[in-house]
Amino acid sequence: MNPLKIIEKFYKKDSNSYYYLVEHSKSVAKKALEVANKVPHLNPDLKFIEEAALLHDIGVFLTYAPKIECFGDRHYVEHGFLGAQILEKEGYPRHALVCENHVGVGLTIEDIRKLELQIPLRNMEPKTIEEEIICFADKFFSKKDKYLNTEKSIPKIIKGLSKFGESKVVIFEKWIDKFGY
Repeated sequence: MNPLKIIEKFYKKDSNSYYYLVEHSKSVAKKALEVANKVPHLNPDLKFIEEAALLHDIGVFLTYAPKIECFGDRHYVEHGFLGAQILEKEGYPRHALVCENHVGVGLTIEDIRKLELQIPLRNMEPKTIEEEIICFADKFFSKKDKYLNTEKSIPKIIKGLSKFGESKVVIFEKWIDKFGY
């Protein structure tokens, strides 16, 4: 499997949206592998983590995020579910779950209702160690130029998550402990 070839089916290689997606995803993949290597006792699948981290945001082009040159008609928060649909069709159901479950620190049914998202009402939260690692690593980077390749500090991440409720911060703090940060 070649994650970049899959991305190139949906993004023009010379587009800004491709650039933002791939740069962000490379940063997340590198961080996810760093995290995974700190917890060998949890037996994370390193090859899968690298592939899935590169693909975790593939659905952003279907959302309206003009700052990263995505002009779809869906809400940005829906990109995880939309990416999962893409990877399911491509024949990668395990990778699809990473897409679906990585948004924020995971979306609950309550989150989906509150945000009035046009996605199925089901818990979309990380369930496997690989999903948790990728979700955790993703919080250190954004698609904004400043944080494409530069990590956010843990206090900055926590401040951002706190806007979505204390329960989101608690999940991230558990991961901080679990992954030795």
